[in-house]
Amino acid sequence: MIQPFLEVLSAATAANSSQLDVRIAPRGHKGPMSVEAPAPGSSLASTVAICVLGGVLGGSVAAVLVVGITEGIKELLAIVSRQDTWALIVLPLLGLSLSVLVLYGLGLSSETQSSQRPRWAAAWRTFPPSAVRSDLTGDMVEFAGEEERFPWRLAPIRLLAVYATVGLGAAMGTEKPAAYIGVAAGVALGDRWFPRLLRPAAVAGGAAGVAVLMGIPLVGTVFILELERRHHAPLSVERVTAALVGGLVGWLWHIALGVDLIRLVVPKEPPHDLRQALITALLIGLLSGSITSISGTAIYRAKFWRTRPVVRLALGGLGLGVAAVILSIIAAPSAAVGPGGGAITWVESTPASALTVLAVALLRAVATTASSAVGGCGGLFVPFLAIGDLGGRVFAQSLQIPADLAGSAGAASGISGGYHLPFTAVALVLGQGGPPVAVLTCLATVVVAAYAGTGAAFLLDLILGRSTHPVVSDSYTF
Repeated sequence: MIQPFLEVLSAATAANSSQLDVRIAPRGHKGPMSVEAPAPGSSLASTVAICVLGGVLGGSVAAVLVVGITEGIKELLAIVSRQDTWALIVLPLLGLSLSVLVLYGLGLSSETQSSQRPRWAAAWRTFPPSAVRSDLTGDMVEFAGEEERFPWRLAPIRLLAVYATVGLGAAMGTEKPAAYIGVAAGVALGDRWFPRLLRPAAVAGGAAGVAVLMGIPLVGTVFILELERRHHAPLSVERVTAALVGGLVGWLWHIALGVDLIRLVVPKEPPHDLRQALITALLIGLLSGSITSISGTAIYRAKFWRTRPVVRLALGGLGLGVAAVILSIIAAPSAAVGPGGGAITWVESTPASALTVLAVALLRAVATTASSAVGGCGGLFVPFLAIGDLGGRVFAQSLQIPADLAGSAGAASGISGGYHLPFTAVALVLGQGGPPVAVLTCLATVVVAAYAGTGAAFLLDLILGRSTHPVVSDSYTF
């Protein structure tokens, strides 16, 4: 049914002498963000229809696939979480070891692949020579606007690494794998069956993968567009339409399937007065934005540290193990495992001093940095939400800030300052809702965190000897 419809749309578009300008910006282009306008008389309707169709198809396939995969990871993580304390410390290390083994043992390099190996088999596990094999975001950014070049056949081997990393309890999440799998699914659909739908299906697949987990359509849409701007992919009518449709489709599948995979802390009580609102925005934005930014910068630099995988595994595993042991002692064993939900449950249910909460936030940052630096394959969105939430709650008791407001503002700060995605953080705040004054306070915190995160990353680079090459947020691919 789809192919005849595509032929009709293609004929309608070809009949018009002026096509919609959806050209891809050249690699390295650093022009302003702008939406490309159609030429006079162009067939805008046919372009939008193609994007909507590709968005619905790619978004639906991606959403269903992501939910199935994530449910499997969640079940595995639930089994791990019920184990004894020693197992909660050892199993994440085992998972990271398996991830490295899959990516660097089963995975191949295009420099060393044998001519005797079947070409069809090598295509599913051969990485470029300089590729960071656990880096899912890198491919999404590098091929943004050029999705037909996206290496979607590497998705299965990376998915095995994701199951090992996240499923066995390392401090990483599922949102980046969700976006990656969504883009890969859209590209595969276009590559195998519907070439004309490839780009919109890929963009929509990435947006739907995030939206179906978060339950907020705008988060999926803004996430994929803002992330791909790191490669200066244009905000064309084609891409924006596909992202909007993908976010909506992911949200509809979230409702239809009754998805409950990520719990967001929604502010229920606003700040008591303007002074408290300003203090909340300033202090929480500075602390949560800085902690997550330093962690993100360390992860970014560690990715390009040229050393043997076994050395990386040994050093990172040591850091993760030490952090897990200390977390088990000062907080709870559940706070040491998974992307951070156990730490949030602990802080919500256990009276703790501000210094203890700060220590847990810092240790969670260490655990996430170590997990990613080792070669763990997973996301940072949910871990940064948790680290930011904990950072925000440091001030809750002493300044009498409502705990849910402090946690929500801190979580949004983690995305703005740590992930360097301020517009996605704004979409998160608006999507989760709450009292109007609380929402405005969280939005102000996002702004503070964005500047704090940029400043912290810049200072860390100065300390580490890169004063001539300051960090620019568009360069991040973690």
